[in-house]
Amino acid sequence: MYLRPILLLCGVLFIQGCAVAVVAGTASAVSAANDRRTIGSQIDDNSIEIKATLALKQIPRLAKHANINVVSVNGTVLLTGQVANEEMRTEANSAVTNVMGVKRLLNQVRIGSNIGLSTQTHDTWLTSKVKTQLLASDNVNGSNIKVITENAEVFLMGMVAKDEAEQAVDIARNIHGVERVIKAFEYL
Repeated sequence: MYLRPILLLCGVLFIQGCAVAVVAGTASAVSAANDRRTIGSQIDDNSIEIKATLALKQIPRLAKHANINVVSVNGTVLLTGQVANEEMRTEANSAVTNVMGVKRLLNQVRIGSNIGLSTQTHDTWLTSKVKTQLLASDNVNGSNIKVITENAEVFLMGMVAKDEAEQAVDIARNIHGVERVIKAFEYL
């Protein structure tokens, strides 16, 4: 008696789940197609991010007491986050430097306490504001710029022309709440 409505509900939920997967897959494919990096470089960057994160997790005190994020664009790796002291920052640097495929390492890990949830939420909001402004700009191809925000510091990465980079920095600097903008571009 109740089996038919339950099966119907399960079917509807399954179909909605498939639709979400198709939309997400399509968005990823469009993003990959518009990226200036080759598909091989995009795959390599994903691999570098995974391997670097695992290398950091292999160091017990970093795994337990640090907050380190890894982003890779065309072999340039950006580390952001917080550690308790300079020794931990150096350990993170060494661990990631040894990851195959890392061409350049930008260690922007700060010494201090891990940021809280409200700061993380604010950073997410800032990232979305910067990204939205970059995508809306006629002078910048925002789809080629990664925006990473950590404690109100905005890091811009991607393969861009120098004038495009300067315009992107100007856009990010003028977003209310952004305290500092750091360029990590590769120039075309």
